[in-house]
Amino acid sequence: MPSSSALRLWAPVVLWAAVIFAFSSIPSLSTGLGLWDLVLRKLAHLAEYALLGALLLRAVGLRWLALALGGAYAISDEAHQHFVPGRRGAPLDVLIDAVGVALGITAWRLLSQRQARRGGRREGRCA
Repeated sequence: MPSSSALRLWAPVVLWAAVIFAFSSIPSLSTGLGLWDLVLRKLAHLAEYALLGALLLRAVGLRWLALALGGAYAISDEAHQHFVPGRRGAPLDVLIDAVGVALGITAWRLLSQRQARRGGRREGRCA
């Protein structure tokens, strides 16, 4: 794989992982909306990890590997939060993140298959 191709595939993954890391470094993300705050934060977990899952599948081409890498990053992210004042890592968030990764992988596969049926160009493999 030429280095420009690797950069094209992996730069978005690294950049998005950095965005997740930055959000995890913020001491408090509370909006003061009570239950809605909890719901919005959990939906944010799903969304940010869904994008990571799609980007990982695009980069590695294998569903199981994208899921494993996304899950490993979710674990490391929750561990990181243990060291951020006002934050705590939670096993439930790892599960929510993993579901997000799986949703992103599924979405990427469906979009790739749809493009393939239409004769469009497909980036990354879906195995």
